[in-house]
Formats: sequence, structure tokens, C-alpha cells
Amino acid sequence: MKHELPGGAAWSAPARAGTLITLTALAAGANASVLIIGADRLDRLNIPDTLKSQMSARIKSSMVLMSDRGTALATVISSSLDWHDCLGGFGHDRHLERFGRSSYAKDANDWRRSARTGLISELTKHGFGEADVHGCINFFSKVGIDSGATLAFVPDHAAAGDNVVLRAEQDLLLFISTAPHPLSNQPWPPGGVAVEISADDGLAPHLELRDEAVRALEQTRWLVG
Repeated sequence: MKHELPGGAAWSAPARAGTLITLTALAAGANASVLIIGADRLDRLNIPDTLKSQMSARIKSSMVLMSDRGTALATVISSSLDWHDCLGGFGHDRHLERFGRSSYAKDANDWRRSARTGLISELTKHGFGEADVHGCINFFSKVGIDSGATLAFVPDHAAAGDNVVLRAEQDLLLFISTAPHPLSNQPWPPGGVAVEISADDGLAPHLELRDEAVRALEQTRWLVG
């Protein structure tokens, strides 16, 4: 299954355990704010546990995305970029105010929606709600510390064709918004993102994982078979 999201859109889909999830930037400046929930509705992506257990402040290849129960949701098999942000969070409506007021009544399908609005809209389609919004990964975006010791967006990080491949380690529900990163000052519309969910071709490279990541994978296989 392949789906192309224009910039500023939102989408959701299930992914079965063992499938590959490929995200590809369709233009420079793309951002994909992603939430992950286990299909059993018990496991949610836990950014703090994912980072501290793997001694990282970013998402990159050879990392396991962990849940709040310590299970493995997905493994980052490969990435053309060495940094995907998970510190900045998802954008709110106030982050789009610089583009002027927008509504469906005024702009129809070109209505500008924040990542938060788009993600909540997709969550409700699966029986979730606002309380189920949790920390996200901003694929294709990078943040750093500026001269004022403030977290800042790093421009020109991703280009068209950059991609990241995840392997689902259990049945998942994916929620994706292509609204801008909250710290971005790039123009509207942002770049789009292609999402492909496919069978594992068995060609994944050998990954050097930390012991904590290996334990999460083992626990997941024990729990979900």
C-alpha cells in the first residue's frame, strides 16, 4: 500500500507486524509528525524511554521505538538522514498564525491545519480522542541549540528523496501529519511525504542494537508471539 500526503495533510493506517513502513520526503522542507499506537491499544510510543534507554537525543538508524510498557513498536532499519527530531513535539494552531486565518469554509481542502488538529482528527477515526495524543517523532526535521542556548529548527536538513524505513515489531496503528514542524519558519505549504507499507523483503542490513533495544524486542516477541 502506498499513499502520498501533500504538505499540511493528515492520514492514518494499520501496519501488520513484520511489514516495512517507508516514509519518503517528496520535497525539501517536508516534516512527518508521527504517533504510533499498538493495535492492542495498550502500547503507545514513549519518547523519553526510547531516548534514555538508547543514549540518544535523536531518532536514527538502528534504534528501536519503544512503548510505555517497554515493548518494541518498530525498529528503524535504515535512514538517509542521521537525525529525526523527537524533542520539538507537534505543531499547534498558534504555530500557523503567521500564515493568516484559515478555515474549511474559507479555503476548502486548502484549509491549513496544525499537526495537533490533524492527528486528533485521525485518532477519532479509530475510537481514540484528545487524551490519546502523545509525544511524536518529527521525521525529516532536525533541531539544535542556537547562540542563545534555545532549541531551534535547523533549515535545509532534508531534501526530496530522503527516506526512513521502519519495521513494525507488532501490529500497529500509525498516525501521520505533514504539517510544519512547530519551530519551522519555512513558507506554506510544506513538502509532502509518501508512505509505503510493504512486505519485508528480507534484505534488511544487520543492525548493531544496544542491549536495552534487544531486550525490548525479545519482550515483544514473547508477548505477541
